[in-house]
Amino acid sequence: MDEGRGVVGEHIGQSATEAFVTYRNLLFTVAYEMLGSAADAEDVLQETWLRWVEVDQAEVRDQRAYLVRVTTRQALNRLRTLQRRKEAYVGPWLPEPLLTTPDVAEDVTLAESVSMAMMLVLETLSPTERAVFVLHEAFDVGYDEIAEAVGKTRETVRQIAHRARRHVDARRPRKAVAASEVRAVVESFRRALDTRDFQGLLDVLAPDVVLTADGGGVKQAALRPVVGAEKLVRYVLGGIAKTQADLVTEPAVFNGNPAILFHVDGEVDGVLACDVADGRITGLYFVRNPEKLTRIAASTALTLR
Repeated sequence: MDEGRGVVGEHIGQSATEAFVTYRNLLFTVAYEMLGSAADAEDVLQETWLRWVEVDQAEVRDQRAYLVRVTTRQALNRLRTLQRRKEAYVGPWLPEPLLTTPDVAEDVTLAESVSMAMMLVLETLSPTERAVFVLHEAFDVGYDEIAEAVGKTRETVRQIAHRARRHVDARRPRKAVAASEVRAVVESFRRALDTRDFQGLLDVLAPDVVLTADGGGVKQAALRPVVGAEKLVRYVLGGIAKTQADLVTEPAVFNGNPAILFHVDGEVDGVLACDVADGRITGLYFVRNPEKLTRIAASTALTLR
């Protein structure tokens, strides 16, 4: 009898493990979009796993839905803690950039949902609004499932989703830009930066461009956004001249979008993501905090399915 129960338990354990492995990339993407931090997303997955292995698999009708629900609850708990940490953060806070696989860039919906610009828009939502928006808009989760995940009624979730969508639509780029155009503009910026071409940088920047830098109090970075093309170029070129360091840039793809990876004296120094509209860069996001540059050596697999 005991041997029989052991075989059944082993089978259930294997089934639980296989399901978690199958949906791991999905669960990580859910947690990352809610938190903007890969390190915290990994912690959420660990917490989800610990709860998942304690579940009676015979009672689970839909493993994917169940795992997404548990991940969402854990991410919501951590998001509230993360918000308190951000209040004490030195300078602007930017999401942790992820070196992504080619398929992320090819999936337009996924690339937009994890772009630096969208992640920052999501930062302006309340924790519950963010969870509802991410689950419904990015992952196409139904209101009933979301209601279970966030502990609200279906009607309340529907209202939250409507409010969050209106909020995001008012702040997201109105016009989609082809990836090829973004790559060309970002590459023009990179070449002008490499040659310290003042006019070349001005030509590729929108007049009201904004640079936001995240040094986390560890690396030097502007404590406030730098606004305006000429002011930004003087700030950037002046900073490079002062350091007298060996600066090398290379094109890369972070969060599914064209970006620039910076090396200073042979060491990784930062990741620069860009917003592009009408052939010019409208926003620059420069992450220098070393704690946020831990996932740039190997690509991260993301998925909406």
